[in-house]
Amino acid sequence: MAQRMATDQDAIATLIYTYAERLDAGNLDGVAALFTHATLRSNLRPDVRRGSAEALETFRSSVALYDGSPCTKHVTTNVIIDVDTHQGTAAARSYFTVLQARPELALQVVIAGRYHDQFSRTDGLWHFTDRMILVDLVGDLRFHLKRPMRRET
Repeated sequence: MAQRMATDQDAIATLIYTYAERLDAGNLDGVAALFTHATLRSNLRPDVRRGSAEALETFRSSVALYDGSPCTKHVTTNVIIDVDTHQGTAAARSYFTVLQARPELALQVVIAGRYHDQFSRTDGLWHFTDRMILVDLVGDLRFHLKRPMRRET
């Protein structure tokens, strides 16, 4: 069976899915490392987080962990990737749906929205340069976040 070569789209999709995988594993250091050369933004907050240290502070201060896990599954779908091979840049749009279950919380969707991402290729490797998290639907986040979510005006 012939093995196909990974494309730029494959590498970028892997980054998008790695974010979800690391977050669901409670690997906040690993999630933050994805933003070493990137900004992290949300439609819920006016501030922009820059680099892995600020991203890590955001995740540590907001994501509730239970024995090291947030007890979530981030499902990422509808991934659309546009690559400019000559410039070594790319943009992606995708949807996210976060499921959570705890002994005190039945399995349910707790939040859903969209990611708008920017990427750059350095020395042949793709990395995030910006992630905008657009929250569209909010459910019961009591067990997902350390503090209540507020919409900034």
